[in-house]
Amino acid sequence: MSRRIALRMAAYVVPTFLLGFVWHLVLFADYYQGLRIYRPDIIIPFGFASMLLQGAIFAWAYPRLVERPEQVSSALKFAGAAALLSWSFTTLAVAAKHPMTSIGGFVAIETGYTALQFLLVGPLLALASRGSLADTPSGTNVRGGVLSGRD
Repeated sequence: MSRRIALRMAAYVVPTFLLGFVWHLVLFADYYQGLRIYRPDIIIPFGFASMLLQGAIFAWAYPRLVERPEQVSSALKFAGAAALLSWSFTTLAVAAKHPMTSIGGFVAIETGYTALQFLLVGPLLALASRGSLADTPSGTNVRGGVLSGRD
């Protein structure tokens, strides 16, 4: 695994895990308990494993989907699209399938979480994509030209 892919994975996993833990299990733990949506014995390793998988996919896809991965503006556009996709899985689909005391309350709090999550992740993806040419594997076009050489 290249250094940049590892950094981009960390740019997703670290803030997502920290924010997710604090948001769901500390700051708004009582609110989520009131929604009666979560099991009493949350399996944190499953959540972390899903974040690792998501992080790997985003780390691989990000430089292939944006022209200038090192620019914050590109990262925020990517983060906006990724947030919308994530929100469709983690908010809309969950609200459609799981019993809860307030669908509107769940959608509101999860929308806030997802927005904050990707506002943090976006700039970190850009930062993780910066570096000198020495960091770049040979044959890679760092100016956004070819897709096959990007890490």
